[in-house]
Amino acid sequence: MARLVMKFGGTSVATIERIRNVARHVKREVDAGYQVAVVVSAMSGKTNELVGWCKDSSALYDPREYDAVVASGEQVTSGLLAITLQELGIPARSWQGWQVPISTDDAHGSARILEIDGTALTGQMDTGQVAVVAGFQGIHLPSGRLTTLGRGGSDTSAVAIAAAIGAERCDIYTDVDGVYTTDPRMVPKARRLDRIAFEEMLEMASLGAKVLQVRSVELAMVHQVRTFVRSSFEDPDAPHMGTVEAAGTLICDEEEIVANQMEAQVVTGIAFARDEAQVSIRRVEDKPGIAASVFGPLAEAHINVDMIVQNVSSDGRYTDITFTVPTADYERAKAVLENAKASIGFEVVEGAVDVTKVSVIGIGMRSHAGVAADAFRALAAKGINIRAITTSEIKISILIDAAYTELAVRTLHSLYGLDK
Repeated sequence: MARLVMKFGGTSVATIERIRNVARHVKREVDAGYQVAVVVSAMSGKTNELVGWCKDSSALYDPREYDAVVASGEQVTSGLLAITLQELGIPARSWQGWQVPISTDDAHGSARILEIDGTALTGQMDTGQVAVVAGFQGIHLPSGRLTTLGRGGSDTSAVAIAAAIGAERCDIYTDVDGVYTTDPRMVPKARRLDRIAFEEMLEMASLGAKVLQVRSVELAMVHQVRTFVRSSFEDPDAPHMGTVEAAGTLICDEEEIVANQMEAQVVTGIAFARDEAQVSIRRVEDKPGIAASVFGPLAEAHINVDMIVQNVSSDGRYTDITFTVPTADYERAKAVLENAKASIGFEVVEGAVDVTKVSVIGIGMRSHAGVAADAFRALAAKGINIRAITTSEIKISILIDAAYTELAVRTLHSLYGLDK
């Protein structure tokens, strides 16, 4: 029998009534002949509450005990869903991360999955039992301590389990009915995508789209796990719900997309991230090793740097270096640079937090010239100044003043024919 992994987020299991609705979704797939593993998040708001308790207990809490506390949210949900499925006459049991086991490293609070032994899980599934797995958690086997995978970790759990048990696909149920060409709250003409390539989804997730956690998309791409994003709030018993033709977005290999259409669309979507800050250091002596002296201390402080622009003066003696960091790291990044001023040798550090990164994404950009030039012309026509630019094979990212975010996104969305 084919295996299926179904993942339900916090809003989908926020109340007992919603858990009953989830159970009906699971029953539909069991009745269709699938062996089912369900991965659940904590009930909406519970993880924040548990995190708050840890912080109230101690400002310098033990991260191992933090994981023991916050992992309990998913444990509650998995048990409640197993009870609800049993009430519907479906054999089910709950599984914690350590029982599977989901083996991780010991980076408590943001652990990475090392290996999943799906033998015990599939053994029970082969008997017709639904496995209800607590997402977001695993175990560091050498120490025997519970670990958690960081925000959005249940998505990662689900995709990893799907890979481990050889599932036909992984269905991610959430409060939206798929992946859109951009945020429909900003652009009402945004369209839901029927399919999107792993690479495109990875770019969109890392550049501001909030539908899936980045690490889950990375895992899906590496292990070729077909992932279907769909809404948990649709009627579980609707005739179309048991098919991939149901409303939702299939994240799959690029070849599968091309096989379903004559040619890939040039641009698939527009993403934007408001949590960017710009840092500029002025009049740095232009000599070998200067970039290392700037970005080395930032790396040591675990500050991620994104867009980088370097401008050399006309006499070739000095350069200005501009880059972006997460807004949360802005003040810390400036402090790190000021502390390293003597070794770097710059004149002044400047910066801005009122900026947004807008990105144009699409696998079709590989074979089409002029995509970037079209974007620059369209933004210029709207009076939008570009502060920095970075590109890759399937992406163009542009840093602009935050005040122009909505105008820029709508302009680019229309420019590439993404409006309904």
